[in-house]
Amino acid sequence: MGAKLGSVPESRYPCRSFTCHLETYMPLPQKPTRPLTNTKSAQADKELLFKAVLCVLIGLGVLISPYFIQSPGMQGIVAQSSLVGWFALALGIGFGVAYARRVMRSRH
Repeated sequence: MGAKLGSVPESRYPCRSFTCHLETYMPLPQKPTRPLTNTKSAQADKELLFKAVLCVLIGLGVLISPYFIQSPGMQGIVAQSSLVGWFALALGIGFGVAYARRVMRSRH
C-alpha cells in the first residue's frame, strides 16, 4: 500500500508531522546579539520628527498670529482659520506621539 501524500514514514523520523520534523532536525537560528539598525528606518524617524515639529509650529502660528497682526481685516481672516490651526496642532502632536513610540520600540 502506498503512503498518503504528505505523510512521513514513521521508520525514518520520530515525528509524524512535517513541522515536527523541521523543528527536530532544523533548529531556529540564534537571536542577534546587537540590535539591527536600518538607515531607512532612521531616516523615516527623522522625517516623522520633522513633520511633527513643522505641524506644531504651523498650528501655533495660525492660532497665535491674530494677536500680533495690526490690520483688523487681516486679523479677522486669520482668526477665522483657527480650525486649521487646531488641526495642524493636533496633527503635529500625533506625529510626535508616533515618533516617540517608534523610538521607544526601537530601543527595546
